[in-house]
Amino acid sequence: ESQFDPFGAAHSSTAMSAGLGFAVANSLKKSDGDVVCVVGDGAMSAGMAFEALNNAGVLGRRLFVILNDNEMSIAPPSGALVNHLADLSGKSERRHGQDRTVSLFEQLGFDYVGPVDGHDVPSLLEVLRGARSDADGPVLIHALTVKGKGYPPAEDAADKCHGVSKFNIVTGEQKKPTPAAPSYTGVFGESLTREAQTDDEIVAITAAMPSGTGVGIFAKAFPERSFDVGIAEQHAVTFAAGLAAGGMKPFCAIYSTFLQRAYDQIVHDVALQGLPVRFAIDRAGLVGADGPTHAGSFDVGYLCSLPGFVVMAPSDEAELVHAVTTAVGYNDGPIAFRYPRGEGTGVALPQAGEAFEIGRGRIVAQGSQVALLSLGTRLEECLEAASLLKNRGLSTTVADARFAKPLDQELLFRLANEHAVLVTVEEGAVGGFGSHVLHTLAANGQLDGGLKVRSLVLPDRFIDQASPRSMYDDAGLNADHIAEAVMSCFFQAESIAESQGRRRIGI
Repeated sequence: ESQFDPFGAAHSSTAMSAGLGFAVANSLKKSDGDVVCVVGDGAMSAGMAFEALNNAGVLGRRLFVILNDNEMSIAPPSGALVNHLADLSGKSERRHGQDRTVSLFEQLGFDYVGPVDGHDVPSLLEVLRGARSDADGPVLIHALTVKGKGYPPAEDAADKCHGVSKFNIVTGEQKKPTPAAPSYTGVFGESLTREAQTDDEIVAITAAMPSGTGVGIFAKAFPERSFDVGIAEQHAVTFAAGLAAGGMKPFCAIYSTFLQRAYDQIVHDVALQGLPVRFAIDRAGLVGADGPTHAGSFDVGYLCSLPGFVVMAPSDEAELVHAVTTAVGYNDGPIAFRYPRGEGTGVALPQAGEAFEIGRGRIVAQGSQVALLSLGTRLEECLEAASLLKNRGLSTTVADARFAKPLDQELLFRLANEHAVLVTVEEGAVGGFGSHVLHTLAANGQLDGGLKVRSLVLPDRFIDQASPRSMYDDAGLNADHIAEAVMSCFFQAESIAESQGRRRIGI
């Protein structure tokens, strides 16, 4: 995030692995310089952090790890390691009469220094200088800090100010616009909570993001059925698989970009065994302020390729309510539904969800010349594109696929047979919904005639942080881009016909 950072920071808990790589590179190249990794106590809950500790301890290279222990991540950290850090810092009542608790880090081969007051700068500098002069292997410095230290509004609300909009510097009050509609995250949390009131087999799992995924809403109503496993997406998925095998209905709520970290577990522990784990995938598509590291670009592609998976993408917040109900009632294998960051479209929400028929889409607007087949929340843009095309004399059908897998082949073939142009639109990378549509059309001879097909997807590059609208403009997935893609089909067809005519008369 800075020009001075030697390594990119995307997801949590990578610092020690990368730092150890730098340390070994320095050793092999006989280069000078020290490697310092700063790690939060929340990040220490991830399996990757333990893997790095394990490897660094046995390699014995000179490496400095500063553990910033402020008892907070985005949410309060969870897990047994929290208790161990409390033992080390003297905050635990479980001291067992020891004068000093031997740290896990020492047992793994690190020199342990601390705990030290991370806000006492002169003392902290003395500790750092002493470690630098004495170290001949890996060192962990345990610094105790307070999140928001010195700024009362932040100290009093430790789970706030992770990311901020404009705010009053005196009171800390953020100047957020009043939302016109509930957020997709909130709709998911409320819908799951409502379903759980009549189904005691429903459980929810999150990986250190209870508020960000809506599981926090569920947890207030059903704390005994809610599990925050810490920054441990791999464990979260296999834990959910075990719950499913044990007869429960687990909803594994993880951001699209974080779920990538657990792909092996999705394949082997869920899909291969055909277990009914429900994946609630937040932050689908481009995510505005969260930037390219958190864009949900790839989940449709990496889930639709797995045998037995059902993949849904509701087009608005009302459809999300129905998707939750669909997932609750589906027990034949894994099922996923994806939805974006931010507020919904403002449609009226149903009092109760109604389960979709698996693999069935719907016609939203009927036309005759052009078919727009949307997956997810680009549906509004498709309807606007249809209006633009109407002004140009083109009658347009707009369809909502609802399912990326299984595809609604009856709907797809109807669109292919009754229209001259078919355009698929999705908030994901190439290799996802549009690719499955093209494969199905080709395999069934639907591309052997004159049908013109285009797939609009996210471009093959990472898109820089901006407003969602600007990012989708950059991606070419707003209404005017969709309309332009349709018009280009007709212009291209006229150009080809004219070229063929010239060849026939020998020009």
